[in-house]
Amino acid sequence: MWRWAVVSVMVVLVGCQSTHEQMISQGYPPAYADGFKDGCGSGREAAGVNGQFQKNVPRYLHEKLYATGWDDGFRQCQASAAAQPNQSDWSVQHGDDRERAWQQQKTQGEGRAYHP
Repeated sequence: MWRWAVVSVMVVLVGCQSTHEQMISQGYPPAYADGFKDGCGSGREAAGVNGQFQKNVPRYLHEKLYATGWDDGFRQCQASAAAQPNQSDWSVQHGDDRERAWQQQKTQGEGRAYHP
């Protein structure tokens, strides 16, 4: 019983870790993890998803690990965000289909009402 409780708490705590914290715990250098976090937010913004451009330019120019992490985070998160369908795109595409179906149903109903 206690074992399951401890495992459950550990799973919850690991699930609450940020990507930055996970990378540090997996042995990535802090400079790389910092760059990845900043690059990821920038990549998400570039893909049009909620994100914020952030780049520590002096660190990017002088710390190879930060620059590598930033580039990796940007590319990975931009590609990931671009691959996920945007909710508004889905609703526009499928909303038109629903609108057409509703108009057709309405027109058919009017036709039946006016021409029994």
